[in-house]
Parts: sequence; structure tokens; C-alpha cells
Amino acid sequence: MPKVSKRQKEQDEKKVVAELQNNANESIDKLAKRCGFSRQKVWRIIKKLESSKTIWGYHAVVDHEKLQMKHYILLLKKTNKPASELVNIIVSRELEKRARDIGVIIESSGYLYGSFDWIMSFVTEDIKQAKQFVEVFNQLYHTYIAEIFLHEEIFPVKTCGISNPQIDRLKEFV
Repeated sequence: MPKVSKRQKEQDEKKVVAELQNNANESIDKLAKRCGFSRQKVWRIIKKLESSKTIWGYHAVVDHEKLQMKHYILLLKKTNKPASELVNIIVSRELEKRARDIGVIIESSGYLYGSFDWIMSFVTEDIKQAKQFVEVFNQLYHTYIAEIFLHEEIFPVKTCGISNPQIDRLKEFV
């Protein structure tokens, strides 16, 4: 049996990841068929990616409107204060605990390079709860915040790589 090059292994992994991102709920058999691999090969690749934490987990793409929830984006510009203490607060997950207490689900959060320093995506019932979350955020990080911008998503075109199955409804909003 010929050895597979490191480059080929990486390409195979990327192929499997791309299929998982399209539908992580697919059976291994269907994923294997789409990739042109054996079931065992796909299973091995997935297990390797999970153990190396290349795949952190799996996510259901939800239509928030059907759950009477709204999606918000928080953009932040930080002060010039050194962020060593800030990192400890973030790592402690205190914000996530407080968010859960007021009915906020943080979907994603990340450090940026560019015009803004941080982005956070979250869902909650309404703008009142979103603003309450911004207040909690401000309480925890006030010495590091220069500006906060809160935006409500009006219509999701694509989420987590999945196109909105009701894309025609975009015409109602534009």
C-alpha cells in the first residue's frame, strides 16, 4: 500500500471538514460518498481532527426568528490599557455565566485585528435584554472599553457556512 504524503493527508482533512461544515449531522457513509473516501477513512480523519481539537464541536444552525429570538453583534474598541488582566477575566468565563443568567446565548466571540478589537455574536429575546447584556459587559470590562457598538441582525443570509433556506425573504427587508 503506497504511503500518502503529508500534503495529501491535509487535503483529505480539508475535504472532510468542508463536508462537515455543510452538514455535520450527515452519516459517515454519506460523508464518505461525497468525499470519495471509504467510511473507515472518514471516521479516522474525523477522530484525528477531534482529538487534535481542530474540530472543537458541532453546532445546530437555528432560525432564531422561529424561537422569538433576535441576533445581535457587539463590536468593541478597547482602550490602550494593557490587557493582561483582561485575558484572565475572559478565560474565567464570567461573562458567559452572567449572560446565561439574563437569558443571553453567546454564539461566538473573538479578538480582532483592524478597526475593532473584539466581536461578539449573541441571541436574546429583545433589544432590552441585549442592552442589559451590554451593561453587564461594560461592568466587567469598563476599564478596557473605549467604545461599544451594538447591532441587530435583520436577516441572516448565511450562518455557519449554511445558506438560509428562506433566502427569498431577503426581498422583504431590502
